[in-house]
Amino acid sequence: MPSTIAAGGRALPYLIRATAITLTLFWSQVGWSAALPADITWESNNTDPVYGDPAAKRGGTFHTFMTSFPLTLRVYGPDSNGGFAGYVRETNLPLLGTHPLTGNPMPLLANEWAFGPDNKTLYFRINPKARWSDGKPVTADDWLFALKMLRSKEINDPWYNNYYSTQITDVTKFDDHTLAITSGSEKSRQDLLDSLPFTPVPSHAIKLTANWVKEYNWKVLPVTGAYRIGEVKKGKSVTLERVKDWWGDEERYFQHRFNPDRIEIKVLRDQNIAWQHFLRGDLDTFGLTMPNWWHDKTKTAEFEKGYIERTWFYNQTPQSPMGLYLNTADPLLRDLNVRLGIQHALNLDKMLTTLLRGDYQRLNSYGSGRGDFTNTEIKARPFDPKLAREYFAKAGFSKAGPNGILQDDKGQPLTLTITYTTAEHAQRLTLLREEAKKAGLNLELNLMDASAGFKSMLEKKHQSAWMAWSGGRYPAYWEFFHKVNANKPQTNNIMNIDDDAISALVEQYDKEFDFAKKAALSRQIQQRLYELASFVPAYQVPYTREGAWRWIKLPKVPATPKSELLYWPLDGGNSGYSYGGLLWIDEALKTETKAALKRGQTFPPVMRIDKTYLQP
Repeated sequence: MPSTIAAGGRALPYLIRATAITLTLFWSQVGWSAALPADITWESNNTDPVYGDPAAKRGGTFHTFMTSFPLTLRVYGPDSNGGFAGYVRETNLPLLGTHPLTGNPMPLLANEWAFGPDNKTLYFRINPKARWSDGKPVTADDWLFALKMLRSKEINDPWYNNYYSTQITDVTKFDDHTLAITSGSEKSRQDLLDSLPFTPVPSHAIKLTANWVKEYNWKVLPVTGAYRIGEVKKGKSVTLERVKDWWGDEERYFQHRFNPDRIEIKVLRDQNIAWQHFLRGDLDTFGLTMPNWWHDKTKTAEFEKGYIERTWFYNQTPQSPMGLYLNTADPLLRDLNVRLGIQHALNLDKMLTTLLRGDYQRLNSYGSGRGDFTNTEIKARPFDPKLAREYFAKAGFSKAGPNGILQDDKGQPLTLTITYTTAEHAQRLTLLREEAKKAGLNLELNLMDASAGFKSMLEKKHQSAWMAWSGGRYPAYWEFFHKVNANKPQTNNIMNIDDDAISALVEQYDKEFDFAKKAALSRQIQQRLYELASFVPAYQVPYTREGAWRWIKLPKVPATPKSELLYWPLDGGNSGYSYGGLLWIDEALKTETKAALKRGQTFPPVMRIDKTYLQP
């Protein structure tokens, strides 16, 4: 900007422009509507298959469980990323989803969209039928407010603050039902569809204050999806209730979905106790992916007499990076040689072939199962106690102490604490602990409640974490690997990776427009992560296995290729695809089954193995 204005009237156009810019900024902040570009082409999708089953019946209560009570009902701010977050987030819908059968964009809150010529902007027309659960219309103001809120310090959530300032830079309102969202960098159309159609916030129901985190910890807010939070029994259960006369009931891709009237989620902190509830019929379904559950625990009268049915369903979902996450900020784990030694000290192949009966496959790298975005040249480091000891010796651990555990010159034993949150994994980790002794490594196992354990990981209080992240169609790296998220609480960089090389690659990856080049960068990021040796890949599971009482029904092909679970009652949109909500409750069959139980009547046992989407 010039410091002086020329005489003779020539500055007048500049003053007009400056005033116009000032007014534009002012009015944008108070909800002024911009002018919609005339040269954009609107798109929609009303022709892809409906994948809900027309035979589905509405009604009843679906009974399921969680292993810990949530620390909050908020979806932003401290403690909001625990296990219950999957339920809360999916009571709200984003603008668009991805059709799980075709991969095409699919209308959710928006029914039309258009791409801007700048390769950064997506325009949306909100479905005028869309309503919040309290009856208020969904409008563009809800996205304007969402952007303001997610950038605000009041929510105490640095990840959202950063992402919605750098990765999403603007929301523009044109009228109540038309808006645009702008990316911080040019992206391909697929990238824009993946990253921009985010979920709104009910602007009429939230007031940002300095005490927002505490004030809204247990506040139930209006939602856009088919279910809202109903009764909350602290420490015992949370119930979701179907929204009466939900606005989406007749929309194409919501048809025959979200069928139960209520979803009761009990807190049962021990899987074995939950199993007893399931066998009594107090829970409707139970996950059986773990080999001992599928092969052994199902040898009960309830299964053998046909009251409970089993389904093994092969899917085509991106594989979650299950493994051991090493906190590189820990004094011991700062040393690359220690991390490399740990890689070779864990006998994961023995765990897979013995305890897991060969049902699971060894995971080779972070980001597996994503086509060209996966670096298939990377292979998991094998169990090699001799090589592990060589690395440990380079780090100063060369003397044998009690029980064969290595020590350094000060007598400090080589010990790694593993934090985990699933009690059923104790046997797996115990096997790894015994095998690690052959490499001179002592493992201490720290089982924590799911909510408390994940909170500990986010706050970087762990030394190592045995866990997995859920993943989308394409790998996301910034939140997990960029150094800006290292050494800060409440971020997903739980390995505390503070590495210039991987941060630079992540920045290029997020900005890259060409998909082939983006995939190449993804492979480079995975290679650099391999070199850092902070992630020990464990296993992948290209299917789901579940049991259900015979009154819980699914379509003939029980799920979509992108279904991570068979009996997920909500949308499933956290993965990028809208695949859930397909089950229904056959109340007549429930009455019949309970009567048969009393009479001792049996049914033929059922075990389905569905290979519709099995990949060669």
